Amino acid sequence: MNLIAELRADLLSTKRLSALSVGLVVGIIGSAYLISVGALVFSGPLAPFLSQGTIMVVFGGFAVCLVIALTSGYRGALSMVAVPSAMVLVAIAATIGEQDTALAHFMTAATVVIAGSVATGICFLLVGHFRLAKLIQFIPYSVAGGFIAGTGVMLCTAALSLMGATLETLPTLLEPASLWRWAPGVVYGLGLFLVTKRWKSHFILPASLLLVAGLYHLVFAVIGLSGDEARAAGLLFAGTATGGLWPPFELRDLAHVDWAEVAAQVPNVLTLIVVTLIAVAMHLSGLELATNVELDWNREFRAAGGASAIAGLGAGSVGSLLFTFSILSHRFGADTRLTGVVTAMVVGSVVLLGDSILNLVPLPLIAGSLFFLGLDLLDEWIMKSRKRSPWAEYAILLLIAVTIVSFGFLEGVGVGMVITMVFFAVRLSRVGLIEASFTAREHHSKRSRPIPDRAILRTEGERIQGFRLRGYMFFGSVGPLIDRLRQSWSGDRRRDYILLDFGGVSGFDFSSISGLCRFVHAARSAGVQVVFCALAKELRNGLARNLPAPVYDDLRFEPDADHALEHCEDEVLAAWRSDRSKEDGWGNALLERVAGDMERHLDRQVLFEAMVDELHDWLEPRDYDAGDAIVLIGEQQNGLQLLVRGQASAYDAKGTRLFQCGPGDAIEPRSAFGAYAAETAMVADQPCRTMLLSPPARLWLEEHEEQLILKLYRYLFTV
Repeated sequence: MNLIAELRADLLSTKRLSALSVGLVVGIIGSAYLISVGALVFSGPLAPFLSQGTIMVVFGGFAVCLVIALTSGYRGALSMVAVPSAMVLVAIAATIGEQDTALAHFMTAATVVIAGSVATGICFLLVGHFRLAKLIQFIPYSVAGGFIAGTGVMLCTAALSLMGATLETLPTLLEPASLWRWAPGVVYGLGLFLVTKRWKSHFILPASLLLVAGLYHLVFAVIGLSGDEARAAGLLFAGTATGGLWPPFELRDLAHVDWAEVAAQVPNVLTLIVVTLIAVAMHLSGLELATNVELDWNREFRAAGGASAIAGLGAGSVGSLLFTFSILSHRFGADTRLTGVVTAMVVGSVVLLGDSILNLVPLPLIAGSLFFLGLDLLDEWIMKSRKRSPWAEYAILLLIAVTIVSFGFLEGVGVGMVITMVFFAVRLSRVGLIEASFTAREHHSKRSRPIPDRAILRTEGERIQGFRLRGYMFFGSVGPLIDRLRQSWSGDRRRDYILLDFGGVSGFDFSSISGLCRFVHAARSAGVQVVFCALAKELRNGLARNLPAPVYDDLRFEPDADHALEHCEDEVLAAWRSDRSKEDGWGNALLERVAGDMERHLDRQVLFEAMVDELHDWLEPRDYDAGDAIVLIGEQQNGLQLLVRGQASAYDAKGTRLFQCGPGDAIEPRSAFGAYAAETAMVADQPCRTMLLSPPARLWLEEHEEQLILKLYRYLFTV
């Protein structure tokens, strides 16, 4: 009901005239195009059934255009068989093996065409249903732009060819007989292009169509030129199909199908599916780019799939939305479903009546409309795109357009995709994988360490070099990364540990594994231990398969950068104590360096212990074993806990360690001032004891022991 209401509203809107004119023009052009495709597909040995084969293609165009017009997310969608799909149909018909009779040959070819339509429809319906369109949706701007620009050139060339202006007829183009065939169409197309650049009115196209068609027939009447003579001179459309040919065959004719030959055409049917899928993607991408309208590709694939399946079940050929025609709806403000319905009715009239209705249309009018559309696309994507695109993107766009004109759509898109991927790989390789580098002097683990250890790490932290990596590792980026990592131990700088944080790495290829293996061998030769953290399971398995067992066993793997850094710090501290234990007086030298920090730490501990002693009567002891949760995220705190023995670590919701607490620290200090839900989890790293100040005890202290509770609050703020 909503669809009927929408069509009724379109009929009553100001867009109805534009929809009727654009639908009429595209219907006439599309019918001629479909008849031409039918003539190409059903030629050679299939020529005796040219009319029946042509009606199959025309019916397919009618069904596809009508169904997509009613179901597409773009209301001005106009659809036919795409040029690449048409070329595959030509190839299928040409590869059908020789049959005993002409009827068997036709029925076998017709069956393959129908099977291809239904199979393509089913595949597209599955793509839309399972929302797989996103896998093919992201087409580079330069490829889509080159596709549109190439389409513009092809439209201009096809328009000139339709009027007899080709390279072969170039010497005779200025002769009066030839001039009257192509000049009016070129003038009409160029004039329409210039007028629509100056004025944006929906009435320009229908008015020009009626005016030019009327002038042609008026001139024919004045000079006494009959319709047959005008068609013979190439001034009126001349068709070949006749009416009353649908359905193109009867059910009993299926007995003549060579099913073995149909089965042998499965590879060609698969080719038809893939080629049509690529064509749909290119036309949708081009339409989005040209109209600045975001489409739901899954819906469009469902619409195309249902249309092709219905066309196939009605003995028609495959089809899909065409950017070439649909842009006219946008260009003339006819973005309404009525446009597609009118187009389908014009094409459907050819199915029922033959193409005799088209014989009244001046051929230069059809060609001129195509010429206008081609000029409009070239202006937008060759001239204007030069100013808004980087030179590399614009060069790719031009190359694709030239390739499409010289070799075909598939070749042009293929060349564009290859060049774009090469450019992308080169540019991506220039984006460094190293997000940040640091040493243990600049960045410490979250573990709480004694003051002497912190002093040692400030001195010896340069021995630990860490790298935080990001992005995608592939053959183009892993080489520069390995060169940068090797520089870590070059020159006078001493590096005993290289920490590689893979937490920001999104993916990798086999070249990355190979490059990392070379780096591990180089580091081992230099006496440097490599520590990996947040490494993907697949990447770790790749290292295990490609490294010798002794080399792999020397590697260290940690779940995150914090634990990896903690391990390296432990190793540096152990090595430092081992080396210094052989020296006399090393302890006194270290004590001199940390005397100030030790004194401040001892003063803090004395203050804490004295405060705990004063609060002893109001504190409740709590004991926790290693691994016990002292606090859980979101847990309502029932008082303030002061850590008097052991160590505990705070973790966020993802399990990342945030910091470590030791004696003298408060667990969730904000709970001292009222009800509070914990935002972090606190887990005991070793057996711990806390002293709990409950809310009732805190309130009693605030009322009766103001100085003592103020002392506690002052301590919490200063710590």
